[in-house]
Amino acid sequence: MFTGLIDDVGTIDRATPGADGIELRIRCAYDDLAPGESVAVSGVCLTVRECAAGWFTAAAVAPTVARTTIGGWRSGTRVNLERAMRVGDRFGGHIVQGHVDDVALVRSIETGADAIMLELGLGGTVAELMVPRGSIAVDGVSLTIQTMPAPDVVRIALVEYTRRKTTLGSLVAGMHVHIEADVVGKYVRRLVDGYVLEPDAG
Repeated sequence: MFTGLIDDVGTIDRATPGADGIELRIRCAYDDLAPGESVAVSGVCLTVRECAAGWFTAAAVAPTVARTTIGGWRSGTRVNLERAMRVGDRFGGHIVQGHVDDVALVRSIETGADAIMLELGLGGTVAELMVPRGSIAVDGVSLTIQTMPAPDVVRIALVEYTRRKTTLGSLVAGMHVHIEADVVGKYVRRLVDGYVLEPDAG
């Protein structure tokens, strides 16, 4: 489990396609990773295969590649990194599983007095799980939805610290980002599925 508080920004050294997916070698600031450890890489939970001080490798299997932007990662791509939460750690963000629900389009970025407003277009399924002032993970970063100007659009404020300490500061309109909805909303949606009538069901 993760909390969406990024503790390093890594760089892809190489992304090697294979029959079963893509193997990644990632440069990082970590010097004490262990094989088998989970690391969220721009919001995607991956397992460390090999590692040493300053780098690790991980494999993204074909289904993961198909539902994320990993297929477009190249040498030099910057990625948000977060190690799995340990028992007793401070819980500063929200529950993030590292399971990408959608790839969203960056519709616009507006500069404000004290923050940049990020507007994202979502797919219908994941949009149903969003609520104003609710939690959302964008490329693994725990953020708060400010408003929803349309049912499939969310607006999020990026403060200076977040822009400086994550990859979100380099986003531009037209790019795509990983979205993970709040897991609490997923369970609630599942629980009420049998009680919600379809629009034409009367």
